[in-house]
Order: sequence, then structure tokens, then C-alpha cells
Amino acid sequence: MQLATVLTPLSDENLRLAAQCGVTDVVDRYHGPQREDLEQAKSRIEQFGLKLSVIEGYLPIERIKLGQDDGSDLQALKTLIANMGEVGIPILCYNFMAGTDWVRTKLDLPERGGALVTGFDLQDVNQAILLGHDSGDADYQRDEQIVTAEELWPRLEAMLQELVPVAERAGVTLAMHPDDPPLPELLGKARIMNSVENFERLLQLVPSPANAVCFCQGTFATMGADIPEAIRRLGKAIKYVHFRDVRGKAESFAETFHDNGPTDMAEAIRTLREVGFDGLIRPDHVPQLVGEEDGEPGYTMLGRLHAYGYIRGLLDATDS
Repeated sequence: MQLATVLTPLSDENLRLAAQCGVTDVVDRYHGPQREDLEQAKSRIEQFGLKLSVIEGYLPIERIKLGQDDGSDLQALKTLIANMGEVGIPILCYNFMAGTDWVRTKLDLPERGGALVTGFDLQDVNQAILLGHDSGDADYQRDEQIVTAEELWPRLEAMLQELVPVAERAGVTLAMHPDDPPLPELLGKARIMNSVENFERLLQLVPSPANAVCFCQGTFATMGADIPEAIRRLGKAIKYVHFRDVRGKAESFAETFHDNGPTDMAEAIRTLREVGFDGLIRPDHVPQLVGEEDGEPGYTMLGRLHAYGYIRGLLDATDS
């Protein structure tokens, strides 16, 4: 497995720190579909001895989920995928959470030693905080449109029928991220990527190695899934891993340090090895440590440094 990371901000200092900690691959946000956008980002990251391997976040996909796209967003995604193939960026990670991205109701819950973590409680959903997207994107302004599962599934299938052939030709993998939190409905909009069974259904919509899974371990844990069993069920379709842990369930949970939650993290790595996963694994949401209280919740750097060391230790300990 290769240790990957998202960096917030994608600064020279953070790129150096990641390289010094043994990270090999970088995840970048979407900056546009054109080849020059990708080449510029790739060239900068390679200056630090790292590879740009994943585009994830801020994608022009919201109107597709809501059934409002006039075709321009779908075309932008096709252009992006084709150009990713030409530039050599192998993974596009996306989600199908209509009207939101990942959602929390608290950003400052105390974890070990007073570190701060994010959490969610369905009872407080009216103060939901939408995260993981460009806050200036008008497409993400909360609206009253109702979206049902019966609408989402056909939209997802239609999108994949268009994108998967492009991805196959480009040599790019489309990795679906689960709904976070994995509830049946949130803020008036259904959620469909909220169970192992629905991920199995996803894979059958358009069967292809290019139609794959981002195994966000913390989200599968909040589904109530047995993590080793879920990994075995999805098996070869897992092409990218977000490695994190939570305490609680979909209706009410809090993030944890990677080494301080209920999941057997070493067993998760062993099972990933068992099913033949040898791809990119990255630490996901991390606690904010002392001095980082004003940083982006879940994405500050000191907690990420701790996570790099923990994951590298697990990878070494399970490599037998």
C-alpha cells in the first residue's frame, strides 16, 4: 500500500512535511477540468518528490445529483477524466450526497488530551455544518428541494453510463465515497450510499473495474458495518482507502484519533491485504491539536503527522 494524503493548505511546508514522513502520493482538490490545471498541480507536487494521484472534492457534480444539469457539468467531468488520463492521475474520488457534502453538527468536541474533533448528532441537525466543499459555491446553498432515493438511483446510473466508458479509455478509476453521515435521509434529501448492500448495487449499475469504491472506513463504521466483513464483501472493488475511526453510530457519533477508537485498525489493514488491496491509503479527518484550534476542522497538519506515523507503523507490522 502507498501512503497518501490531502494537505490543507497545499503549502510548500506541508508538502515537505508529508515527504519527510514517508508519504508518497498527494490528493488534490478540483481546480478545473482543463489539462493545464492538472499539469500545473502535478508539476508543483513533483518538485517535492511526491506524486499527484487523486482528484477529490469541489467537483462540478451537484446539479447532476439534483437533476438540474443542462449537460455542462457532465461534460466538465468527462473532460476532467480524459485529461487526468493524459496527465497520469489515476483516481477520481466523488460522492453522491445531494445538497451537501460531509455534515457535522459540532466541530470542537474534546478528544484525548483536549484535542478537538468533529461530531454529528441528528437531534441537532438544524445547525448542521456542511463541510468538504467550496463554501462560496452557490450550488451548495441550502434549499428546500426534496430528493428521493427513487430519483437518485437513476441519476447515478445515467451518470455512470456516461462517465465509466470515458474512465475506461483514460485508465482512470472512479471511486465512490460513502454518504457521511450514512443516514437514509438528511435535510430533506435521500442518501443512497449508506450501506454495504447499496455499494454492491452501485457496482452492478455499470460493471467495470473503473466503477469502484473509496472505502472510507469511519463512514462504514458508522453504518454499523463489521469492517473486515465489509472489506471482504467489496474486495477487489476497493481502489482507494480513507483511514479513520469514529465512536458512535450514524445518528450520533464523534471522530477519534486513529489509535483511540473502537475499530481494530490493524485487523482492517490485514484484511485489506487479504483481499489484495495494494493501492492508496490516506488518513482522513484528524483531531486538531494544541495551537491548531483555528484551522480547518479535520484537516490540520499536526494531527495528520501523528496519523502518518500510526499508519506507517500498522503497514510495517502487518507486512508479513
